[in-house]
Amino acid sequence: MTQHVLFIVTNAAVIGPNNRKTGFFFAEVAHPFEVLDEAGIAIEFASISGGWTPYDAYDENDNAQKKFLESKAFRRLNRSRKLSEIDAADYDAILVPGGLGPMVDIARNTDVQKAVVRSWTTGKIVTAVCHGPCSLLGVDLGDGVPFVRGKKLTSFSKKEEYDYARDDVPYELEDALRAEGAEYSSADNWMPKVVVDGRLITGQNPASAGPMAKELLAALKTIAG
Repeated sequence: MTQHVLFIVTNAAVIGPNNRKTGFFFAEVAHPFEVLDEAGIAIEFASISGGWTPYDAYDENDNAQKKFLESKAFRRLNRSRKLSEIDAADYDAILVPGGLGPMVDIARNTDVQKAVVRSWTTGKIVTAVCHGPCSLLGVDLGDGVPFVRGKKLTSFSKKEEYDYARDDVPYELEDALRAEGAEYSSADNWMPKVVVDGRLITGQNPASAGPMAKELLAALKTIAG
């Protein structure tokens, strides 16, 4: 039986006081897509508003990115479904890629929080990479306790942000996750790191997107068992 993963992607094209161009970080969709698609996993794309999803940091020298840009999947991504019209429980996992865009529209968004809760409480897998774990902020399963409290995870680190977008982001994601009780850890800047804590799988940065997807694939195979 085919398994399904829902990518929840940003609609935000600019961020911060300097109107920095942004969107989703291209590798963080292209690399997980390649891993999952080659394994026969069906992928659907959603965003807050539906429709067009701006992207950032496309690298034409990266074969996975080039293939994705030229694919039918990329065309589908730019006609993404509206998240409020989707039940995350219909998918075996949700995946939130990063880029700076999610810090604008995905963080603390009610529909995103509902998707995380719905996925988690129906026994599915929640995955996010880089700035994507901002999707976990403010999530409450109904017991008044922050979703991330006591959970082991990673995200784009404060050290990485210092040299990347410190003046553009509204807050430090690492600090915000720690403030809600997450057991945060990170590797050296731009080095791959994936943290698996049960059904929660997170990656630190763009280099972690492919390895994170491989962990997700392994988890999906366990479920399919």
